[in-house]
Amino acid sequence: MLKEEINKALEVLKQGGIILYPTDTVWGLGCDATNAEAVAKIFKLKNREDSKSLIILLDTDNKLQSYISEVPDIAYDLIEYTEKPLTIIYSGAKNLAPNLINQDGSVGIRIPKHDFCQQLIQGFRKPIVSTSANISGEPSPSNFLEISQKIIKGVDYVVDLEQESTEKKEPSTIMKLEADGKFIFIRK
Repeated sequence: MLKEEINKALEVLKQGGIILYPTDTVWGLGCDATNAEAVAKIFKLKNREDSKSLIILLDTDNKLQSYISEVPDIAYDLIEYTEKPLTIIYSGAKNLAPNLINQDGSVGIRIPKHDFCQQLIQGFRKPIVSTSANISGEPSPSNFLEISQKIIKGVDYVVDLEQESTEKKEPSTIMKLEADGKFIFIRK
């Protein structure tokens, strides 16, 4: 079942489509983070201004250097020791779709501890966008049952895992980490 869903989601991602998928936090809308057209589809579906950046998921912190110019050493400790899902905003984003990167050149990255996400990213060999599955300005759905039909109908594939779960999941903690190691929490 897991392998089958990963393969279906991979096909959609490779074709520049959007998937609706479970993560270690809330359900996410995802696409190829290096494909500007796919990223534009997510902005359109969410009715979100493209000046607001989206976060990406990587399967391992070894890949941070591929997408960030200068990774502060402390980032690796933060990722390894955090108990709760943590999105870190780094300066100097590179090798990503230009419309994904914030105007100040930063991007938020999370390394999910979630089987489906890990295997999907490994299979795709590129970062995947992860933004909450809601219309901009509406509350983030805490489980699949709270996702609006407009979102469900607007994606190319809905991953058939964890849909019956009523567990209330929360968005990740977000911190901005500067190259010199200084940081601020944006969402706890």
